[in-house]
Amino acid sequence: MSAHIITDDAEALAVATALADEFRAGAAQRDRDRRLPTSELDRMSASGLLGVSVPARHGGADVSALTLAEIFRLLGSADSSLAQIPQSHFVYANVIRRQGTEEQQKFFFAELLAGRRFGNAQSEAGTRHVQDIRTRLTPRPDGSYLLSGVKHYCTGALFAHWIPVLALAEDDRPHVAYVPRDADGLTVTDDWDGMGQRTTASGTVRLDGVVVPADRVLPHHLTFQGPQLHGAVAQLLHAAIDVGIAGGALAEAAEFVRTKSRPWFESGLDSAAEDPLLIQRFGELAVQERAAVALLREAARAVDAARDHLTDESAAEASIAVAAAKVRAAEAAVSVAGALFEVSGTRSALDSLNLHRHWRDARTHTLHDPTRWKIQHIGRYVLNGTLPPRHGLL
Repeated sequence: MSAHIITDDAEALAVATALADEFRAGAAQRDRDRRLPTSELDRMSASGLLGVSVPARHGGADVSALTLAEIFRLLGSADSSLAQIPQSHFVYANVIRRQGTEEQQKFFFAELLAGRRFGNAQSEAGTRHVQDIRTRLTPRPDGSYLLSGVKHYCTGALFAHWIPVLALAEDDRPHVAYVPRDADGLTVTDDWDGMGQRTTASGTVRLDGVVVPADRVLPHHLTFQGPQLHGAVAQLLHAAIDVGIAGGALAEAAEFVRTKSRPWFESGLDSAAEDPLLIQRFGELAVQERAAVALLREAARAVDAARDHLTDESAAEASIAVAAAKVRAAEAAVSVAGALFEVSGTRSALDSLNLHRHWRDARTHTLHDPTRWKIQHIGRYVLNGTLPPRHGLL
């Protein structure tokens, strides 16, 4: 497998813009038919976009967090399922950057530059909470491991070349095992039936005694022993997807009103787009979307600033900025996607038009982690100077 090598931030944004325009055209049909985006992901791999976070010394563009957030916003505005699939790809590339040895980095960054995709096998169902992990890495006499467990909500795994698996080793601390998609004992089941994000194939991964060489296991627990941006980067990309959903819904609503909506008879106007009440509402929705974009970019700049000078304080400021962006992004996504019907009129509710995919995607994706807890951490930081926790979800 080979891929184009993107050399800088400007090229990365140009490629993302072109792909978003291409993916937007078929988004409604893919969602309606639940056609999994295999060919689209191959296009994304070949474009080089999946390698843009690789450090420069390993041949990558090493783009800024601001650029990475904009890439996900652009993709999210076109097809939020397609944007969601590579979110874990960049998160687990970040683990290698932080915890990988020189040899591990050399190998895996070459894989990324070749267009190979990371999936995700992180969450488990039926445990006490999201960080209660039962999947185990059991050491073997030759230094390798046996990996066993069941994972759920494994976005990207079905389409992956490598599946990073979060598991506990013999020390009961979290490690990440990078497992080939075709490894013996590993099965991926496309059993995702969510009302939104329908084409992410976020199904189940089963690991039945999968053999993992020692050099494919990274000590993820070390990530959280000092100042870190793991959670901030992960959450920044989630926020960018939500902001993209809001922007995509607003653009489609405006196009619908301009071209399909009829004016209300009492307005005395020939065009719905001239109705001052609709104009007012679109202005209000645009303010929501623009505020979400602004907070997203502010958060990305905070992440970039912290990456350049990483301390407990700079990491905390980045996490709080991302948390604020995530709160606003979630609100904007659900609100704007819901208001699409309010401004567009009765015809917009036709199932055949599939405009409701924006709201279904927003409502589903914003359930990823509760914004109410982010507001708590923001409040504690502002009022008492309490630094946010290092648990990877903030």
